[in-house]
Amino acid sequence: MEKAKDLLILKSAENIINWDMETMMPPKAIKLRSQQLSLISRIKHKMSTDQEIGILTGKIMQHPEYDRLSEIQKRNTYLVKKDYDEQTKLPEDLVAETAKQRATTVDAWKKAKATRDFPMFRPELQKLFELRKKAAQILMEVKETATPYDALIDIYEPKMTANAVTKVFDELRRGLVSILRKCETAPKQPNVRILERKIPIDVQRQIAKALAEAVEYDVKSENAGGRIDETEHPFTSGYYEDVRITTHYYEDNFASSIFSVLHEAGHALYEQNLKAEWMYQPIGTDCSHGFHESQSRLMENIIGRSRDFWVYFLPKLKEIAGKTLADVELEPFVQAINHVKPSKVRVEADEVTYGLHIVIRFDIERDLFAEKIMIKELPEVWNEKYNEYLDVKIENDSEGVMQDTHWASGSYGYFPSYALGNIYSGQILGAMEKDLPHWRKHLSKGNFKDVKQWLIENIHSHGNLYDPADLIKRITGKKLHIKPYLDYLCNKYSKLYGF
Repeated sequence: MEKAKDLLILKSAENIINWDMETMMPPKAIKLRSQQLSLISRIKHKMSTDQEIGILTGKIMQHPEYDRLSEIQKRNTYLVKKDYDEQTKLPEDLVAETAKQRATTVDAWKKAKATRDFPMFRPELQKLFELRKKAAQILMEVKETATPYDALIDIYEPKMTANAVTKVFDELRRGLVSILRKCETAPKQPNVRILERKIPIDVQRQIAKALAEAVEYDVKSENAGGRIDETEHPFTSGYYEDVRITTHYYEDNFASSIFSVLHEAGHALYEQNLKAEWMYQPIGTDCSHGFHESQSRLMENIIGRSRDFWVYFLPKLKEIAGKTLADVELEPFVQAINHVKPSKVRVEADEVTYGLHIVIRFDIERDLFAEKIMIKELPEVWNEKYNEYLDVKIENDSEGVMQDTHWASGSYGYFPSYALGNIYSGQILGAMEKDLPHWRKHLSKGNFKDVKQWLIENIHSHGNLYDPADLIKRITGKKLHIKPYLDYLCNKYSKLYGF
C-alpha cells in the first residue's frame, strides 16, 4: 500500500501538469512540457514495474491464509497485480515515447483545428496511433483479450469487449433513431431563439459558479476543493481534495457552458466523494470511465435538463443575467434546452442524438484497429457516417474529424464509455426513484442533498471495489441493459414533444 500510495500521488501530480497544459501554459512551453510528461511517464512506469511489487503480490496470493484477507485487501491486491502485470509487459521506451508524442500531437491538433487543416495534424496523429497500436498488441496478450482494440476498451471499461459494445450499440442506435423521428414529426416544436440571446462572458462565469453551488460542487469557500477554468474542450481533472473542472463560454450560446459545467460537476462530485479512508488505495479510485460518465450525464441531463431543476434555478439564472432573460418563462425554456435536432458536434448534441455521435466514433475506432480503414481516410469515413447516421453534412474537418481531443491524446477505446454511461444512468435512475420517490419535488425546491447522498452511498463510496458489470448489478439488481434508458428518453420526450 505504501508503493500504491506513492504511485497515486505521482499520478495526481501528472494530472495537474496536464491540466496546466490545457489551461495556463504559454504556447512556447510545449517542447519542455512534452519532455516533462515523458520523464514523469518513465518514473511512473519504473514505479509500476518495481520487481518487489511482483514478489509481494505473489507471496500474498500464494499464502496459505490468503482467504482470510478481507474483500478490500483482496481487491487492492488484485488491482495492484493487474496493473503490475500489464505495465511490466510495456517497454519503458514505448511508454515514454507515447507520452512525449501525445503532448506533440495534442499541440498539432490545436493548431490544425484552428486552421481547419487535417493534413497538418495527420503525421503526428499517425505516429501516436502506431504507438497505441503497438501497446494494444502487447496488452492484448496480458489482458487475454480477443483483439488489440478490446485491450484498449478494457483500460476504460474493465472486461468489456467490442463485440458486447456492438450488440448494445446496435440496439441503442435503433432506439434513438425511433425517438428522433418522433421528435422531428411531433406537433409541438420548441422555440430555441431564447438560447441565442447574448450573455457576456463575465456574466456566464457568475452563472457557472451559481450552478456549481446548486449541485454542491464547492469552488468558493475557504475549504473549496474545486475550481472552474476555461479551455477549448471542457474536462475534469483531479483527485479527492483537488478536483478541477473546465468549461468553454460562447457569448451567443450561453446554454453550452451551463450544461458543460453541470456535466463536469457530475464527474467532480464522483471524484470528491470516493470513500475518504480509501484515499491512496487502488480501490479508492473510480469504478470505470462508463460509471464516471453515468454521473456526469445524470447530472447534465436527467437532473440538469429536468423541469424540476429549472423550477428552482431559472429565477437565479434570470437574476444573474438581468434584462437579457427577464421575459423568459419556465415551460418555453425547458422545451428549448431539450430541443432535439441532429448536429455536427458531439459536445453540443442533444440528449437523444448524443448516443449516435458515440456510435459513429466507436465504429470508426473498431474498424481502424481491425485495419479496415487507415488514418488518412478518417475525414472521408467520418463525413460519410455523419451523413448516414445523422443526415448532416460536414463542411470542414474542424467541425468533423478534428472536433474531439481524444484521438489526439491517444485515448482509443475511451469513446464507448460515454454511451455506456448514458445506459448506466438510465438504470441508476430507476433504482434511485425506488428509494427516493419524491426526489424531483425536492429538487424543484433547491434540495440536491438527498440525490447527492444517494449517489454517494450507492455509487461513489464503492470506488473501485467492483468491476462495472458487478456494480451495476449490485445497484439495480440487473446486468447492463438498455431498456430503462430508452424508456426514460421516450417518456420524457413524448411529454415535451406531444407524441
